Amino acid sequence: MTNSTSSDSARIPARLVAVLVLLGLSIFINYIDRGSLSIAAPLLEDELHISPARLGLLLSAFFWTYAGSQLFSGWLVDRINVNLVFAAGFALWSAATALTGMVHSFVALFAFRLLLGVGESVAYPSYGKIIALNFPEARRGLANSILGTGLLLGPCFSFLLGGILIARVGWRPFFIALGSVSLLWLLPWLVVAPRAVFHQPAADSVSSASPSLLEFLHFRSAWGTSLGLFANNYVSYFLITWLPYYLVRERHFSVERMAKLAGAAYLLGAAASVFSGWLSDRWIASGATLTVVRKTFTGGGLAFCGLSVALVGVSDPIYCSVALILGVIFFGATASNLWAITQTLAGPAATGRWTGFQNFIGNLAGIIAPAATGFLLQRTGHFYWAFLILGAVALSGSACWFFLIGTIAPVAWRRNPWRRR
Repeated sequence: MTNSTSSDSARIPARLVAVLVLLGLSIFINYIDRGSLSIAAPLLEDELHISPARLGLLLSAFFWTYAGSQLFSGWLVDRINVNLVFAAGFALWSAATALTGMVHSFVALFAFRLLLGVGESVAYPSYGKIIALNFPEARRGLANSILGTGLLLGPCFSFLLGGILIARVGWRPFFIALGSVSLLWLLPWLVVAPRAVFHQPAADSVSSASPSLLEFLHFRSAWGTSLGLFANNYVSYFLITWLPYYLVRERHFSVERMAKLAGAAYLLGAAASVFSGWLSDRWIASGATLTVVRKTFTGGGLAFCGLSVALVGVSDPIYCSVALILGVIFFGATASNLWAITQTLAGPAATGRWTGFQNFIGNLAGIIAPAATGFLLQRTGHFYWAFLILGAVALSGSACWFFLIGTIAPVAWRRNPWRRR
C-alpha cells in the first residue's frame, strides 16, 4: 500500500478548514456539556443530599443512552444526510444542557442526562463520516487531532473557567447559559457544512460494499478498535466525572485550585494532540506505514497515559499534580490518531456504522467507570483501587491497539473477515 497519492498531498481547501474548525468547536462544546455535571458534583451532593453511590449513577446516566444509541446513530449517518443528522443531534444536546439547570430533583436531573446522551450519540459517527468523505488519508492525522483538541479543551474549559464560574455564580445559571449560547453554533454550520454527504462506490469495488452488523461481529480489527476505545474512554470518563471530586474531597484542593490544575493539564493535552496529529502526518509523508504510525501514537500514548494517571492516586500532592499533567498529555497523543484508524479500515461507505459499533462498545466504559468508582469509594472510603484498576484497563487497551488490530488498510468487505485482519 502506498502512503500518499496526488490527492493526498493536496492542501485542504479553505471551506474544509472552516468545517474542521466548526467540528473542533462542536466537540469542545460536546465535552463541556457532558463534563460540567462533575464540576458541580460537590454542590449537588450537598444540595440534593446524594450519596456517593447515587452520585456515581447520576454521572453515568449520560452514557446509558449515549452508548445505547450508537448502533442506530451509526446506521443513520450512513443513510441520511450526515450534516442534518449532526445538526439535529447538536440542537437536542444543547437544549438538554440548558434544561438541566432548571430542575430540582434527582429524577429530573437523571432524565435530562439521558436526553443529553441521545443527542450526543450522533457526534462521533458524524465526525468519522465527514472526515472519511472529505479529507484525504495524508491529512487525517491533523484533522482528527483537531477533534482531539476539542475533546481536551472542553474539559479544560469545564475544569478551569467552568469550575470558577460555578463556584461564583452557581451551577444552575452556568448550565442554562451554556446550553442556550451553544445553539448559536448551528448558524455557521448550516452555511459551511461540507458538500460530500454520501459515498458513491465504484461499481466493481468490493471494498466499497456496505457491511452488515454481523460482519463487524466477526471482524477482529473491529473488536480491537472497540476494546481499545473502551480503555481510552475508561481513562477519559474517570477523569471527567470523578477528578474534580477526588481533588476537592480527598486531596483537599479548593475548587479554584482544582480548576487551575485540571484546566492546565487539559490545555497541555490539547497542544499535545495538535502536535501529535501534525507529526503523524509528517511521519507518514516521509514513508512510514499507516500501521506503524497510527499504532505508535494510539497504543503507546494510552499505555503511558494509564501509567501516569494511576500514579495520581498513590503519590504525594506535588507528584500527583505532575502525574496528572503527564497523563493528560499522553492522552492527547493517543486521541490524535485513534479515529484515523477506524476511518481507514472502514472506508467512506462504512465509517458511520463502524464508528457506531465501536462507540457502542467503547462507551460502555462511561457506564462502568463512574458507577464502579462510586461503589468502590463508598465501600473503601478512598480512590486507591479505582486508580489501580484504571492503570490495568489502560495497559490492556494498549495491547488491543497493538495486537488485535492487523494491518491498517481499507477493508475488503464481504470476504472472509478473519483471513486478512
